[in-house]
Amino acid sequence: MPFFGFRGGVHPDYNKGATSGKPIEVMPVKEGALYGVPLAQHIGAPAKALAAKNQEVKAGELIGQSAGFISANIHAPVSGRVVALQDLPHPVTGKTAGIVIEAAGDQSGIVPVNVSAKFQETVLNAGIVGLGGATFPTNVKLSPPKKVDTLLLNGAECEPYLTCDHRLMLEKTEEIIKGADIIRKALNIENLIIGIEENKPDALAAFGKFVSAYKFELIPLEVKYPQGGEKQLIKACLNRTVPEGMLPLEVGVIVHNVGTCLAVFEAAENKKPLIERVVTVTGAVKEPKNLLVRIGTPVKDIIEYCGGFLGDPRKVVMGGPMMGFALSSLDVPMMKGTSGILVFRSEDLPDLRQCSCIRCGRCVDVCPMGLIPSVMDRFVVKEMYEALADWHVMNCIECGCCSYDCPSRRNLAGGFKTSKREVMKILKAREAQKNG
Repeated sequence: MPFFGFRGGVHPDYNKGATSGKPIEVMPVKEGALYGVPLAQHIGAPAKALAAKNQEVKAGELIGQSAGFISANIHAPVSGRVVALQDLPHPVTGKTAGIVIEAAGDQSGIVPVNVSAKFQETVLNAGIVGLGGATFPTNVKLSPPKKVDTLLLNGAECEPYLTCDHRLMLEKTEEIIKGADIIRKALNIENLIIGIEENKPDALAAFGKFVSAYKFELIPLEVKYPQGGEKQLIKACLNRTVPEGMLPLEVGVIVHNVGTCLAVFEAAENKKPLIERVVTVTGAVKEPKNLLVRIGTPVKDIIEYCGGFLGDPRKVVMGGPMMGFALSSLDVPMMKGTSGILVFRSEDLPDLRQCSCIRCGRCVDVCPMGLIPSVMDRFVVKEMYEALADWHVMNCIECGCCSYDCPSRRNLAGGFKTSKREVMKILKAREAQKNG
């Protein structure tokens, strides 16, 4: 199959060398350690708490019930005792309701997922969400209201520093393919495509061994950020353009991260709920690692397990450096969407003092969505949200390419991100007016 590519994008230093060759290591559960499990680890409504204070729970036990169509179940990541139901620090919202469990000494066994005759219900029961970072409930994505002809697996991992997906692709190759095959058969999808960036030749070789057995297309992708963006991946692999405001299924495609496919396999075949995930811990830590970590583990415990800080930390980021979130507290717990924990010292960070726009147009050249960030930035500064709506800010995928390439160091993507809430109100009002 040909590679079509996509317009725009940037080529940041990838900085993956510290962890790309390190096998996944299991972070053990420590008796007496506290695990804070947020009830909102996904897009949509937070789960409803089912556990009570002082209740004994087993790892894998349902402690948060999906609370709506767009929501996901939450399971106890460890066996132990519920010591509190309280607000927990959250990297995006600041605070969120959660359940704190004190780990017991015996961590043997996991409460199995209730496997249903309906495939989507099994995925819902397992609490699976998109593990690429979007955290959209997977059972909803796997219930398309119209025919889909292609399942596209995202193995790009284009964010600098992150290597968790790379290691999964090397160490869980066939399980990932089997997960994709389960989805393909359940939804009667004709085509399976797996896209992997060319800077992971070992992963391409690992998947290449199974092409004939499982009958899928393997596409080496250009090394370019944001190659793993859903719309960019579809354009690059299939030359299809997702219309503005629409989902990939409008062009007959479902996209899943490789880690999500592994979780689907583990739920369907091993009856395992989503209680842990692989995270890359790197930057200014003494021992950078790819770790399999239980959900709810505090970031400070994860960093301590990696030998602690190297030098004086200035900034800790959850996720990748392009789209991740700077943490205000190291008590923030590991969540289902956490792909990376990155530590930066002052000397690792660029000078981010902003200057006036010099109208060079570089942000326009690199925007993968065809937007005009330089003009939109003026509307952000003047809080002209009506104009911002007309310039299609809601189509911004917040990849940060514009900010990265701006010689004036304008925080373009950050402005668009924070303005979207106001723009959404305007668009809803317009829609209401249109419908009378």
